[in-house]
Amino acid sequence: MTTKNINSHRTAKEREKMSYPTRLLLEKKLIRGKSLDFGCGLGKDVEELKAKGMDITGYDPHYFPDYPDKTFDTILCHYVLNVLQSQEQARVLYQISKLLKFGGKAYFSVRREITKAGFRTHFVHKVQTYQTNVILPFESIFKNDNLEIYEYQHYCYLNQNKPEVSPFFERLEPKEQVGELASCFAFRDKFPVSEGHTLVIPKRKVSDYFELSFREQSACWFLINLIKADLQDRFNPDGFNIGINIGEAGGQSIPHVHIHIIPRYTGDVKHPRGGVRGVIPGKKEY
Repeated sequence: MTTKNINSHRTAKEREKMSYPTRLLLEKKLIRGKSLDFGCGLGKDVEELKAKGMDITGYDPHYFPDYPDKTFDTILCHYVLNVLQSQEQARVLYQISKLLKFGGKAYFSVRREITKAGFRTHFVHKVQTYQTNVILPFESIFKNDNLEIYEYQHYCYLNQNKPEVSPFFERLEPKEQVGELASCFAFRDKFPVSEGHTLVIPKRKVSDYFELSFREQSACWFLINLIKADLQDRFNPDGFNIGINIGEAGGQSIPHVHIHIIPRYTGDVKHPRGGVRGVIPGKKEY
């Protein structure tokens, strides 16, 4: 039985004209500024939009593999998530959240006629390809029997000055958001103990980590893995501390779950041995 989704690129269509989702967004004048077609397939939409004078770049890991090195005002992502398994979907959401300018908008188009998730033989290529239904926690701006389009903006941008959403938004500088998944987000700690100190926070406002569902906990840890890889690439730390403060006795000062990712560097303290045991200084050495 096929378990790895190695043929996702086989679902890309060789189009003779612009895709329906792009035409809709173009008619609504929602494609603005520097734009990116993420998962552009064979690139027909990019070609057509460039012909109209638009500033658009295409990226596809199989057909246009040069990963973007800048951020964008508008990002299109058509029919990509439907051919990816859950962890791959999460990675795409994370990548797009990082490629989008603060205040920019991304549009996720998903198919709506898929009734059963799983692998099936592609009718053209005769290989096993994966398809699944996708529902996103973002604003739906168009829907019919075959298609739904979601509009995405950074969670921090949408919730500026809304302490009722999270106490972090009382004093957060939203430009510091560094990643997002469907149910959690991340930003740099405003009072870092080391370079790159980052917080991962579930979107649901609860104070106790153990009140989160297993699904929410798993999403946080998946985001931590992605953030860690970025921190390693950017700052090249020599180690990490990962920690959660739970309750006043545990040192928690903000009543919304947050997980600290603290990069560590050789020589940043005289005696690092013991690490997180140092929350009770007299017990650090052993």
